[in-house]
Amino acid sequence: MLISKQGSIIEVDIHGMRTDEAMRQLEFVISRAGTQVREIVVIHGYSHGHALMDMVRTSLHHPRISCKLPSLNAGKTRILLK
Repeated sequence: MLISKQGSIIEVDIHGMRTDEAMRQLEFVISRAGTQVREIVVIHGYSHGHALMDMVRTSLHHPRISCKLPSLNAGKTRILLK
């Protein structure tokens, strides 16, 4: 998993991870993100299956998640934080 931060946005690349592992890591990143972080962009890909995309868009839940928005790039999902 690769993580980068630019201002109030964190970008997380979960390519190649198992869904359960990716979910745990994303929950950890969201929990540890400071209050200045307003958005997490998750790069999950889509061309080799939809398991990671489906997990991020439907199964991932956390009290800080305000909403999830599909990106214009089908391989990314934007998670807006409270």
